[in-house]
Amino acid sequence: MLFASSRYHIIKGVSSMQDQTPLFSGLLQHVNNNPIPFHIPGHKSGKGMEQTFKKFIGKNALAIDLINISPLDDLHHPNGMIKEAEQLAAKAFGADFTLFSVQGTSSPIMAMVLSVCQPGDKIIVPRNIHKSVTSALIFSGAVPIFVHPELDNRLGIAHGITPDSVQHAIEEHPDAKAVFVINPTYYGVAADLKKIVAIAHHHQIPVLVDEAHGVHIHFHDQLPLSAMQAGADLAATSVHKLGGSMTQSSVLNGKEGLISKERVQTVLSMLTTTSTSYLLLASLDVARKQLATQGNKLLADTIIRAEQLRERINELYYLYCPGAEILDTSATFDFDPTKILISVKQLGITGYEAEQWLRDTFKIEVELSDMYNILCIVTPGDGEQEIELLLKALKQLILSFKDQATERLIQVSTPPIPALSISPREAFYAETEQIDLSEAAGRISAESIMIYPPGIPIFIPGEIITEDSLSYIKENIEAGLPVQGLEDDKLEKIHVIKEMHAIK
Repeated sequence: MLFASSRYHIIKGVSSMQDQTPLFSGLLQHVNNNPIPFHIPGHKSGKGMEQTFKKFIGKNALAIDLINISPLDDLHHPNGMIKEAEQLAAKAFGADFTLFSVQGTSSPIMAMVLSVCQPGDKIIVPRNIHKSVTSALIFSGAVPIFVHPELDNRLGIAHGITPDSVQHAIEEHPDAKAVFVINPTYYGVAADLKKIVAIAHHHQIPVLVDEAHGVHIHFHDQLPLSAMQAGADLAATSVHKLGGSMTQSSVLNGKEGLISKERVQTVLSMLTTTSTSYLLLASLDVARKQLATQGNKLLADTIIRAEQLRERINELYYLYCPGAEILDTSATFDFDPTKILISVKQLGITGYEAEQWLRDTFKIEVELSDMYNILCIVTPGDGEQEIELLLKALKQLILSFKDQATERLIQVSTPPIPALSISPREAFYAETEQIDLSEAAGRISAESIMIYPPGIPIFIPGEIITEDSLSYIKENIEAGLPVQGLEDDKLEKIHVIKEMHAIK
């Protein structure tokens, strides 16, 4: 039996106003006043919109597709309903401040890096970073100090970074301006974030967290600690992924002390459109209300449903759905049970093939697939009917492929991290040329390239391409693993920094 979360009661006790939605309610009040708009958007509450789309979307949604006119506040300079909504969100997430984003989580991630790093500054980052972090390195001119995440040979995936690896990186680079952590990972695995934060803060270094896949973990004790609960300084959190808001709506949570709210707010504003979507903003407001007032109960039910699904999957031959038994390393400190990772390697098929089969045969869409796994996510939006359909589909998947079942061994490895010759920013703006990939050893890359699994870049712009890296890429191409990142789809050419020869 699951009991109410003590964390949740602390959050709930902060404010009795969590059932209010100042932003959404303000929009409704504005619409009910029947204003006559002589401003954009030009569809004027749908009156000027193509009828097929209008009928599908509905008049209510179009009525609140508005702009930052005076009664509705301004995301870039909030002092009314948006400010109130952000303050309620900060209390719900245990943050000193919360900033809303209509640019997904990529902009908050970039804002975190740009708010603490100047050109030439060092930042400690895991090697399996999202491409938005690479963009932030280019924009900021910061120099990455990479830490390899722990690799899981049983599942063929990368987990998080360990406290020891962070400690070592700081000892080697005590002048680093920040530590960047992915927590939890896409697969739901969490590191000992509280210990990582303690190590970094001992050296007065702020911790930035990519919490794209963890908005819900703050609201139940049976889920990993959230970034704010662990004491992190900034966290980019995708409310739209697992928190019930609309796609592209996220928040940036922060604690003041080692970082400046004003600096973060300025940078995020620079990365944000001035045509902010009030549909997205309103959805953040109501999602926060639901998480703060009902999240504990909704998540308790969801965890039970997910654990029952995991147990039933593990009763099937040829499939494996990992659970708490993987928590035996410093990189696998905790995990999110609502993430249903299903290993299909013993069926003799790839995760990509399983994904396509489920789509074609049962119209089931999974969250992702890789060489060995598919990932399904269970949320409060899933009911018994969906769970039973997934189980039915998995049983049929086994029947369809069991004749080619095999016991496959996984050996997930990556070559050593290449030396960084110039910063990613310098590489991005440098003059380049395209050469044969097979002849690129010793040259400075102007592109990124990675292989799934484990989804770790082999090299990024500014790094020196090595023979080991080229051999690793060749081996994986021949093995049929997806290689991503190069502009050349045939994987025969790569852009490198053009060498400047002396004039004789």
